[in-house]
Parts: sequence; structure tokens; C-alpha cells
Amino acid sequence: MAFRFLLVLLTATGFAVQAAYSQALSLKPFKDDLFAYPAALSTGDNGAYTVLDYHEMRDINQRDEVPEKRVRAQYTDPGVRKVQQDLMLKTDAGDIRHVAVGKTEGASIIVLYLHGQGGSRKQGVDDFTFGGNFNRIKNLMAANNGLYLSPDFPDFGDKGAAQVAALIDHYAETSPGAKIFVACGSMGGMVCWKLAARNDTGRRINGLLLLGSLWDESFFSSPAFRRHVPVFFGQGSHDVVFPVEKQEAFFRSIIAKSKAYPYPTRFVRFETGTHGTPIRMVDWRGTLNWMLTKAP
Repeated sequence: MAFRFLLVLLTATGFAVQAAYSQALSLKPFKDDLFAYPAALSTGDNGAYTVLDYHEMRDINQRDEVPEKRVRAQYTDPGVRKVQQDLMLKTDAGDIRHVAVGKTEGASIIVLYLHGQGGSRKQGVDDFTFGGNFNRIKNLMAANNGLYLSPDFPDFGDKGAAQVAALIDHYAETSPGAKIFVACGSMGGMVCWKLAARNDTGRRINGLLLLGSLWDESFFSSPAFRRHVPVFFGQGSHDVVFPVEKQEAFFRSIIAKSKAYPYPTRFVRFETGTHGTPIRMVDWRGTLNWMLTKAP
């Protein structure tokens, strides 16, 4: 009887700790009213697919003091720069310049942003472009015991993926309890899919965010796919670089391959949005909180 009581007590304690841990990983708000999604025009795929009412006049011209160059002051809190560092990490894959915001040790969540063609580590920490959305993710991480990383990498192939994997490996060791999410803008998606396919990062990352990015059929044979790592897609309907129809087809192929156990994936289509729209408009907090509930 005493053993049974102890077993029940330990089980209950375990559930309580797990529940508390999950609750602790729900990100606290930061300017949620300003960054809320516009109205939904339609939904599908049992709620996994949403079309949003995006308007350039409202979502760029009214939001920015200088369109596409400087957002209005109320959208940012530049005080987060106090916990921002421009760093160099020496690894076997090469020296990795990166910007770190928040806790470089003991973080509970780590988010990386991988830039696209012509970008650099500076893009992902610019407080004023893309409607202040990078400032928001920086503040979300700083306020939630998290770490945000924006690295340089040499290419979108194996060498670039190896360096990003080395960066992830380093910070996973300094924050062993952290959930790790990788967001990729445009061509950065090539690195996202390569990370998913690697035996190290594919077994370590907890979510992927593809923002105005591309698709890769090799994902279906990756360790990340087998682990049901959550995948978020944000795409503008007028993206001329990566057509929305092809990304939508890939999203639905993920669902089709996981009928026995629904795959955790979401697609947000910004109607009339262009190539950079998802980086400007993605709701970081809502998306990451959903991923935290699904992360392996």
C-alpha cells in the first residue's frame, strides 16, 4: 500500500513538474495588439491553413515612419540592445560571426533566424526594418529567459549548414534544457531543410519556420520529419521568387504523408503580400507558443 501511494505521488509530481515546465515555456506577450494578425479571409485543412487580409497601405505605409526602412516608434523597444552581443564562435566548421540577444547560458528557448540571399547577421537584429518584427522577437526572447541568434554563414549549401549546425551545437550545450527553433527567410530555407536532414540537428531542433521560402521533398526522409518537428509556413500570395502555389502544395503533401498521426504544420497565406511580407508579418509569439505545445 505504501509503495502504491509512493508511486501515485511520484507520478502526480511528475505530471505537475511537466505541466509547470510547459507553462513556463509559454511566451509572455510583447506588444501583441500591434503585431496581431489582420482579419482571416478563409481557413482550411482543419484550421491548419489560413488566408489573411494583408494590405500594403495599412501594413507598411501606415505602420512605418519611412516605408520599409523605419517603423514607427511604438512598435519597438530598443532597450533590448542592452542584452545584445556581436560575437565570434570558433568551431571546426569555421569561425561564425553571430549576434546573440538574451541568455547565452541556461536559456529555456533558443530561436535562430537565417537570412536570405544578400543578407547578413545584421538583418535579423535590425530594430526598425520589417515593421519592427525583429525587435519583437528580440524582446520576446529577452523577456522569456530565451536566446535569439542571428548568424552569418558562407553559403546556402553544406558549408553554411555545417556552420549553423556548429552554432546550434554550442548553444545547445550551454542551454541543455532549451527548445530550439530555426526560422529561415527566403533562400535561408535551403539551410533549414539541410539542418532537418542532418543526423545531429535533425534530432535536436524542435521547430522550423519558413518565411517567404522554398520547399524540399528530401524533408520526408529526414530525422526531423520522423520526429514530427512542427513546421510553419508564411507566404505572400504575390511572391514572385517562390510561388505560393508550390509552397501550398508542399504543405499539403506533409499533411497527406501523416494521416495516421496529424503532422504539426501550419500555413499562413498573406493575400496580396510579396516576398518579404512573411518576415514583416509573422506573429512570432503565437507561432512559437503553438510550436512549444507540439515540439518533440
